Amino acid sequence: MSTRSLHGDASATFDAAARELSAVRLRPEVRLTEVPAPGRIAPHSLALTAEVIPDHHDADDAELASGRFVLLHDPAAPEPWDGTWRIVTFARAELEPETASDPLLGEVGWSWLVDSLTEHGAAFAAEGGTVTRVVSESFAALSERPPSVEIEVRASWTPVGDDFGAHLQAWGALLCTIAGLPPLPEGVVALPGQRR
Repeated sequence: MSTRSLHGDASATFDAAARELSAVRLRPEVRLTEVPAPGRIAPHSLALTAEVIPDHHDADDAELASGRFVLLHDPAAPEPWDGTWRIVTFARAELEPETASDPLLGEVGWSWLVDSLTEHGAAFAAEGGTVTRVVSESFAALSERPPSVEIEVRASWTPVGDDFGAHLQAWGALLCTIAGLPPLPEGVVALPGQRR
């Protein structure tokens, strides 16, 4: 088989995965936007950003959480990936100030990701990542501002199988969890969210 047909097959495979992701419907509070993808990490890539906004929001409401989801495909199967596909994500939200001193916040943040992947049937391997907390305190002219705590979950993993939609749904659920949205009751299906 020629190099050209190998690249053609990889491109068709990636295009099918991209179509699958575009058909995914997340909760209505999640606004997905396709953005330019990184070009140097892999031959094929797709990137989405998301904001979680209350469904009753008005123009003054701030986002509850935000993040980025990147799907990468490299037929050469880079060794650290343990496969030809890789998902790279981050999710960020502001938390209640009293969580700043919780020594388990990192473990809890990571468990939210793993639990979400498991609950959505998104099989994965070669996972890795970090959970970061940022505590901001204001002084002098800004001393009236209350302290704030932000959590950021950065993670990458190799999807096992070809159900890429399940991985996007799991990441969307993680965003909603760190945003503090209650889970949907069992049997309730979210109406389609907005996509830009």
